[in-house]
This record gives sequence, C-alpha cells and structure tokens, in this order.
Amino acid sequence: MLTELIRKTRTVRKFQEEHPLDEQQLFALVDLARLGGSARNLQPLKYLVVTTKKLRDRVFPHLGWAGYLQDWPGPASGERPGGYIICLLDTRMVSGATHEAGVDLGIATQNILLSAAEQGVFGCRIGSFSPKLHTELGIEKNLKIVLVLALGYPAETVVLETVGADGGIRYWRDDNQVHHVPKRPLAEILVKPPKQ
Repeated sequence: MLTELIRKTRTVRKFQEEHPLDEQQLFALVDLARLGGSARNLQPLKYLVVTTKKLRDRVFPHLGWAGYLQDWPGPASGERPGGYIICLLDTRMVSGATHEAGVDLGIATQNILLSAAEQGVFGCRIGSFSPKLHTELGIEKNLKIVLVLALGYPAETVVLETVGADGGIRYWRDDNQVHHVPKRPLAEILVKPPKQ
C-alpha cells in the first residue's frame, strides 16, 4: 500500500482551483508532518496554512514555477492551488545547523505529500519565491520561509519515464500538456560495494 502511494505521489503544478482545500484538511496534514523525525528532536519547523481565496491570491504572485519550463509562467487562473502550506524555520531554535533542518523539512514535506495523495490531493514543493512573501504575509522576523507547498486536486497528468540514452533529466510537457518526468533507472543509482 505504501509502495503504491509512493509511486503515485507526483509533483503537480496545475490544479482544479474551483475545488479549494479547507483549513482543517491542511491542519491534519501538518499534524502528520510534525510526527516525522527531527535531528536532535529540535523540531524547528513551523507552518502557516493558507486556504482563503484572498490569501491564496496574495501568495501566488511571489512564487516561481517549473524552472525547466521557461516559457510557462505558472498555473493560469482556474488552475491555481487550492491551498498552501508555508514551511518556516524558527531561527531562534537553530544555530548554524540549518542542514539538519533541511533534512527535517524533507521528511515533513514527504509526510504531507504522501498523506495528501492518499486523499487525491497533490502538490508542488516550491523553493523559488520572492523575499517579499515574508512581508506580504506579516510573518514574524524570527521565522524564515524555507519552502512553499502548493496543494490541490490535480488538473494535469504526470507520467514517469526512464532517462534516455542522452542522460536528459529535464521534465517536459508534450503537445497534449502531459507532464513527463525522466527518472534514472535503479541500476544507475546503485553503487557496488567494495570487494570483501
């Protein structure tokens, strides 16, 4: 069951905007994020949940979408996320060990995305955002935005394929707007152990 969930959990960048997510739904996902491991059990991550149309519209212009699709400015009106979870690092709790917080962030967001996919909700981790987003949302100075999770019911198809002979790993869209994501084969990522 978990294997199937991992296989179907894909990054989605086009959503059914007419079906927004509600606050309780996102609170439940954050609750699962907090249960994940944390280096030294420090738990320095905090989360801001955004669900209202007014706030979603304030977040959207500050986000960068799909670096490999340079001619695509992001989801059009009607295809925008139904909610966001803004992931924040409490800088009062870390002293130079932000790499550990990055590991925590990966664990937490994977918990969120897997749990969301179980409900038919998919998302996109966005690390490209304007510093102005912090001010736009009135976030306290000690809380640093480290990632934005855009979430919603999908309005696109994403398919995995094996990296070709050219080694190209860039995702792309075909003429039918199907999103293709090349993945390296298992044989390429396994490293042989040294001879005994």
